[in-house]
Amino acid sequence: MSNIHNLTEKEKEIALILKTVIDPEVALNIFDLGLIYEIHYNEEEKSIKVVMTLSTRGCPLGDTIMQNVEVVLEANYPGHKIDIELVWEPVWSPEMLTEEGRQAIEGL
Repeated sequence: MSNIHNLTEKEKEIALILKTVIDPEVALNIFDLGLIYEIHYNEEEKSIKVVMTLSTRGCPLGDTIMQNVEVVLEANYPGHKIDIELVWEPVWSPEMLTEEGRQAIEGL
């Protein structure tokens, strides 16, 4: 399901912006945590779609994390339609961490 390895240049820029959103429970950004499954940028429609998950369905900070995603994207792409889709399949697991995420967690 993940397309984070086949991003366009603009989608890579968006991924870098998403790295500024931290999951406060683990003190790691949501991209390296593996919560971002897809990023789609459509220049013609001026739209950004992010397909993401949370580490658990009952994540107490899930609403805050999703709001932060919306805020950073709106700040960096004013006038764009932002669509954040929360999915539960595939279920998140620690194997979804990026290499940078693994190194960060090992360093804690």
